[in-house]
Amino acid sequence: MTNRILITGASAGLGEGMARLFASRGADLAIAARRVDRLDALRAELEARHPGRKVVPVRMDITDADSVFTAFDHAGSALGGLDRIVVNAGLGKGSRLGSGRFDANRDTAVTNFVGGIAQCEAAMRVLYRQGRGQLVVMASVVAVRGMAGPMNVYAASKAALVQLAEGIRSDVQAKGLPIKVTILRPGYIDSEMQARTGRRHRLMVGSERGCRALVDAIEREAKDVCVPRWPWSVFSLGLRLLPSGVVRRIV
Repeated sequence: MTNRILITGASAGLGEGMARLFASRGADLAIAARRVDRLDALRAELEARHPGRKVVPVRMDITDADSVFTAFDHAGSALGGLDRIVVNAGLGKGSRLGSGRFDANRDTAVTNFVGGIAQCEAAMRVLYRQGRGQLVVMASVVAVRGMAGPMNVYAASKAALVQLAEGIRSDVQAKGLPIKVTILRPGYIDSEMQARTGRRHRLMVGSERGCRALVDAIEREAKDVCVPRWPWSVFSLGLRLLPSGVVRRIV
């Protein structure tokens, strides 16, 4: 597959890390986010490090659907098509329901799920028009069940994204089109989002290892996978099966 890739949320964290790896593997990129200054800096870095690669910064705010549709159309036009679209942009803040922080939880729900719908709508417009390609949806290892405390709404929003992606896959299969849908469930990977939470999980995986596992899973067109597989596949199974009291202690 030709590698013309759109990555949303590419101004920092896992999106930025994946962009660096994809560029090193010969991909041309459209990188989308709100912080255009950071996108411009990333473009300069990648084009200097990998001569011949094309990197297109695209301003996009996932809480503004029109901005999303415009950004995806521009990315596809600039690269002459999109082979892979990575729906990565999202938000990690939140608070226990009943704590009085409805505003934070609303922002997480709207950004992650409504923003996810907008990105998937824009992505599938492109992929259906092409008749081929790959949609990658970034969920989370915690999307397997309801989570306590600050993760109440975050986990629910990521679980909703999983259901959305599975529905899209069913649509594509019904049409018999060569469009792949990949669901990624990252565990705790060191990133800017993790740094903002102020929490460092005892099983935290380094950014380089985590991004490499994400890119590898995308390139092999995995269907639905925890990333990296170790320890997060086992961790995910534990989240599904263990009593809620134990889950609260290990998340």
